[in-house]
Amino acid sequence: MPPARARRFPQCLLPTSTETSRPAVILLTVAGLGLFSWGAYIPAKAVAAQLLLQRAWDKARANNQPSGILAKPWPWADMTPVARLSLDRLDAHDIVLAGAQGRTLAFGPGHVDGTALPGQPGHSVVSAHRDTHFSYLKDAHIGDLIRVEQPSGAASGYRIVERKVIDSRTEEVMLHPDRDLLTLITCYPFEDWTPGGPMRLIVTAEKRF
Repeated sequence: MPPARARRFPQCLLPTSTETSRPAVILLTVAGLGLFSWGAYIPAKAVAAQLLLQRAWDKARANNQPSGILAKPWPWADMTPVARLSLDRLDAHDIVLAGAQGRTLAFGPGHVDGTALPGQPGHSVVSAHRDTHFSYLKDAHIGDLIRVEQPSGAASGYRIVERKVIDSRTEEVMLHPDRDLLTLITCYPFEDWTPGGPMRLIVTAEKRF
């Protein structure tokens, strides 16, 4: 997965003097409040979206809806849920959406196109942001069980067998289509929210049932 591009501000927007005028202080304060509000909005949006997706998923299961037919989580939703991931030890539950584009990742983990669907035979890859849906991977251990539920209701379990950090500038995630694996990818480290970093945490789990 190629690294995201960091946003760089033109040098002309940066102060060139050590003295700060009153208007500049006001502008900086307003800008700081705006960034804080935006920073709070993104996690809130992620949580709200997952709550609505979970409700739609549970409703479909309760009504015995066939595979792939789920109630829309909100009226204008055009995304497709493909699986539900659960790591019970950490009380973590996420609805995985089709596609790993930025627009999808704002609402939930995204299934990487061209890999097996979670729970299906083959190697499945799912990615998500480190500060929202995959924040719990910081505390995931080798040996933890990840449960996967498909839209049809079929359930399977994957045991984490490897955790590693790679530099996406020089390394790639190796796919093994002949093995039943689930790989979860997020940015790293968790304490650094600077966009565009090259490091990735790769968590690989092996299907056990």
